[in-house]
Amino acid sequence: QVQLVESGGGLVQAGGSLRLSCAASGRTYSTYAMGWFRQAPGKEREFVAAISWRGTRTYYADSVKGRFTISRDNAKNTLYLQMNVLKPEDTAVYYCAASTAYSSPSPDRNDYDNWGRGTQVTVSS
Repeated sequence: QVQLVESGGGLVQAGGSLRLSCAASGRTYSTYAMGWFRQAPGKEREFVAAISWRGTRTYYADSVKGRFTISRDNAKNTLYLQMNVLKPEDTAVYYCAASTAYSSPSPDRNDYDNWGRGTQVTVSS
């Protein structure tokens, strides 16, 4: 099991920035692919970004490409999501996820078996 705790969410104006963090503990964090997903009210949880266990490969949803950057620091067991040029449609609860089965980034939420509780991001217009 991998325990995941997100932080860094909040209220920001459109065009602003936030950096989310996800602290991991438990089994061999550094060998897992990690990802960020989000869920807006009344919508399904959707993929945002993912990163390979070494951090050399990343994968983004088209809606955030060029605005968000995923990264990880395996020495600190921490995953990050830098979010720039935020839009009201980015408003959602953001979840960190870890895959104990895959080392490559994946947009499929079914490939992830450990989830954090989420952090709220609200972007005002």
